[in-house]
Amino acid sequence: MGTLFDKNRILYNFRPITLVSLIILLVWITIPSKASAHAYSASYTKMTVDSKHTVIVFTLDTLSVIELVPHLDANKNFVLEKSEINKNKHHLEELIEEGLTLDKGNEEQTPTIESMKLVKKENKEYLSTYMTFPAFSPGDTINYNDGFYYHDTGTNYVDLITASIYGESSEGVLQGKERTWTVLVTEVQQEQGQTAQPDTAKVHPEPAAQPDEKSAPTSWFSFFKLGMLHILTGYDHLLFLLALLLRKQTFKQYAAIVTAFTIAHSITLSLAVLGWVTLPSRFVEAVIAFSICYVALENIFRKEIRYRWSITFLFGLIHGLGFATILKEMSIANSHLAVALLNFNLGIEAVQLSIVLVLLPLLSYLFKLRNSGKIVTYGSYAIVALGAIWLFQRLFQ
Repeated sequence: MGTLFDKNRILYNFRPITLVSLIILLVWITIPSKASAHAYSASYTKMTVDSKHTVIVFTLDTLSVIELVPHLDANKNFVLEKSEINKNKHHLEELIEEGLTLDKGNEEQTPTIESMKLVKKENKEYLSTYMTFPAFSPGDTINYNDGFYYHDTGTNYVDLITASIYGESSEGVLQGKERTWTVLVTEVQQEQGQTAQPDTAKVHPEPAAQPDEKSAPTSWFSFFKLGMLHILTGYDHLLFLLALLLRKQTFKQYAAIVTAFTIAHSITLSLAVLGWVTLPSRFVEAVIAFSICYVALENIFRKEIRYRWSITFLFGLIHGLGFATILKEMSIANSHLAVALLNFNLGIEAVQLSIVLVLLPLLSYLFKLRNSGKIVTYGSYAIVALGAIWLFQRLFQ
């Protein structure tokens, strides 16, 4: 009888720990091996339209380029080199011409690829392709179509568009199934970009002088969804949030933590995008990884958790700088920046709040288990390990 009781007790203690271990293992498997703060494929399109010609600079991260062109990375070092670009220039041009199209109404325009250059943005390598197209006149409809990764459901590809059309600025975000950006060129050009599925936004030219009113909700919602995607693929931000909540606290403490994190990262996100605060990307990403380790170690070694909101606020300021990176690279016009920034931040908050609302009931159940203390401790050790790996990568790679 005693032996059976001991076995049941071992199983009782073992199962929750095993469950936590399996969850951590699954999280580790889903995180990319070169895990960065925002591990999705991003491209940037800068379009300039005037009476003489149309210029597009398309910038795609080099890891995606290597992935899309077989045998491009001959030495398998995951670094795109100038010699590899020169050797495979024809294949790279084919990749760009097949992946991107620019239509005048329903008529596809033929590009001239002028050059390809390696550039560095926020400690990350990109390949910029410079192209020229025929000019667009008032009354013409521009349809810009991006087909990269369209049929790949396993990627979180996003194309961030900034355009200057006869001196007026416009922005767009292509992601998911919305891959066509449409704008009507008018005499007094105003923001009017809208997104749609590929080849579904072919609108016949209209000699209108005012922007399409339907474009406004599409524009703000694109940035809202971009914010959602940004936090969902920001594995380190999510892990930091989990570490903050993993230790048992009162509802008032949880509310203070979430509020402090929200206020802090909103402040620095805004300041960074406005260009008022700038810190080296390597430093920001390293501190974010350190914040994960610090909070998880507190879960293990502190007997009581008090005033966690204060340390959350301090680290949240750094996390906000990490959130700002993608918007900073877009170079959004000042007249449109407030709307883009607000909706991008709202997208982040919507996902963050949803995660908290899901986690709290699960954590409440966890804390009722007999060996919840061990689960929190072991889970925190795993979080420390992941944070330490990221910290090492960001400091020394």
